[in-house]
Amino acid sequence: MNTTPIIGIAVLKARPGRRESLRAALSALVPPTRQEPGCLDYTLFELRDEPGSFYMRESFRDQAALDAHLATPHFKAFEQRFDELLEEPIRLVFLEQVA
Repeated sequence: MNTTPIIGIAVLKARPGRRESLRAALSALVPPTRQEPGCLDYTLFELRDEPGSFYMRESFRDQAALDAHLATPHFKAFEQRFDELLEEPIRLVFLEQVA
């Protein structure tokens, strides 16, 4: 099993008129996700110059921890709202630490 930390940024863009709803839904994910055993970092940002564009910086201990996160009830509940809240599909950007 791969035990390399998984580090990424999820890019989420709100549908017109859904900025506050998306912000609230994403903010609600933060506390329970940070309590997950494999979560190393889970921090929400919004672009200053582009309200409604959110970035979730996330780090998990390994792929198994990320998979466990994606299977949690709180993430599954959010996933059910994708069509309602998101202008476009989530873009996941995975990173490799260099220095």
